[in-house]
Amino acid sequence: MEDIVAEEKSICSAKLRKGGFRTMPFIIVNESFEKVASYGLMPNMIFYLMEGYQMQVVSATNILFLWSATSNTMAIFGAFLSDSYLGRFRVISLGSISSLLGMTILWLTAMIPQLKPPSCESQQVCESATAAQLALLLSSFGLISIGAGCIRPCSIAFGADQLDNKENPNNERLLASFFNWYYASIGVSTVLALTLIVYIQDNLGWTVGFGVPVILMIISTLIFLAGRSLYVKVKPSKSLFTGFVQVAVVAFKNRKLCLPQSNSYQYCHSHDSNFLVPTDNLRCLNKACMIRDRERDLNTDESASDSWSLCTVEQVESLKALLRVIPMWSTGIVMFLCLNQNSFSTLQAKTMDRQITRNFEIPAGSFTVFMIVTLTIWVAFYDRIMAPLLAKYMGRPQGLSTKVRMGIGLLLASAALAVGAITEAIRRIAIEEGFVDSPNAVIDMSALWLVPQFALLGLAEAFNAIGQIEFYYSQLPKSMSSIAVAIFTLGTAVANLVGSLLVDIVNGITSKNGNESWLSSNLNKGHIDYYYGLISFLGFINFIYFCACCRFYGHAENEKTRCSEDIHNGQFDYSELPSS
Repeated sequence: MEDIVAEEKSICSAKLRKGGFRTMPFIIVNESFEKVASYGLMPNMIFYLMEGYQMQVVSATNILFLWSATSNTMAIFGAFLSDSYLGRFRVISLGSISSLLGMTILWLTAMIPQLKPPSCESQQVCESATAAQLALLLSSFGLISIGAGCIRPCSIAFGADQLDNKENPNNERLLASFFNWYYASIGVSTVLALTLIVYIQDNLGWTVGFGVPVILMIISTLIFLAGRSLYVKVKPSKSLFTGFVQVAVVAFKNRKLCLPQSNSYQYCHSHDSNFLVPTDNLRCLNKACMIRDRERDLNTDESASDSWSLCTVEQVESLKALLRVIPMWSTGIVMFLCLNQNSFSTLQAKTMDRQITRNFEIPAGSFTVFMIVTLTIWVAFYDRIMAPLLAKYMGRPQGLSTKVRMGIGLLLASAALAVGAITEAIRRIAIEEGFVDSPNAVIDMSALWLVPQFALLGLAEAFNAIGQIEFYYSQLPKSMSSIAVAIFTLGTAVANLVGSLLVDIVNGITSKNGNESWLSSNLNKGHIDYYYGLISFLGFINFIYFCACCRFYGHAENEKTRCSEDIHNGQFDYSELPSS
């Protein structure tokens, strides 16, 4: 007995020697450098594809849309892989190496002339990239997407693992401090990527511009691996995604059975159950937790003997909660579509006067930083000034409701594209200087005309994106907190796919009968203003759809399904965020 106690004490002391704030530099530097490296590649990539690979603007934009969609989709698979099989440390390590390989391949395409088509300046007829050259380019994008998908969803959770010590009375303060430093590092990384890396690419060329992210990624990987002996490595467990699939499978198996009466004895519950019986909405899923034969279906501790034949009421209600937020989630797709038009804005900026002083001009790919700055200023203003005022004078301790903020964000996104259409219409008037056939000529119009569009997009993201995440957190059970970020990321991925499809449709329709496409590679002949106007109109229609979703969205929670003691004590399994 004494040996067992001694062994337990040694295990506890070993755990105490791991983790803590000393591991934070390794984790935060890894995440920050990965973001600087990968985010720094995106703004100017439209120029690299058009100039280095002789692509038309439609083809290049589609590739970038699909690349972004892949990166966001991979984040879900990365989270699933870490939670269910490999653990966070291994997945982050795998992601770091994958990103490094992808960025190295991309750097080699800029270094070695044979890896991309000959320059149009040395050829009378521009040659397109060969299948092998495109395959190498796309493989680099794919590896970077895998890396991003492994690092980004796991990094913050891995950092929290190092500090999550329930016996420490300062545990919550330490976690809050980590989250603050983590999100501050993301903000700084994004600004550096959109300014420093883009500036290097503009002034020192692609070889140096792609080489710097490679160096940063090498440092990121080495620093993260250097701390491997200090990390707390939580073992993977059962994933919520697996539970969702099990509910769907079991409900389908039992589809021909009749539901029993509202008797909690006839349903399978977890040990810490808050539900007496399943709720009445989506009743077809209730068959997944229905006990048919207690001796066969249950173990001696009342747990399910086979999770692919019987699920718990909590599993069923978790899936229902997810399905209920999907209509509200779908309203964010058009908002993200508005945010993802950076390729065309970058092309616009390149044709405008970006000179700030005699010796400095803003890089065309850096205008997105105005969106980040606006978002940051508004979040600070709302959290420190506006929310307290609403709490004091209007009795709203949480400030504006999540639905109100989401709706305001949708309207602002639509307005931003309308402003963008007006700006492009003004830019086209300036083209009358005689630059219609000179797509690379700089017209006498300040690029600062683009700032209002980006400022509105920053406000739209601050309202809608933050409101979305808070809405998911408040409506989903606490056990599904990780799903909140996952479905938000999935919305971004779907928006990129929709954007790619929309570009193809608009280009195909407007270029019929030999007409110049709205999305012509020569912006002076195309009509980006019409394209922006179309997206703005879709945004307005989407806002009407959002209002309908709000009208029909109701709380599915039925009080009779809760244990009376939990109802009395207010111990509901739903979380409410304290602020945005």
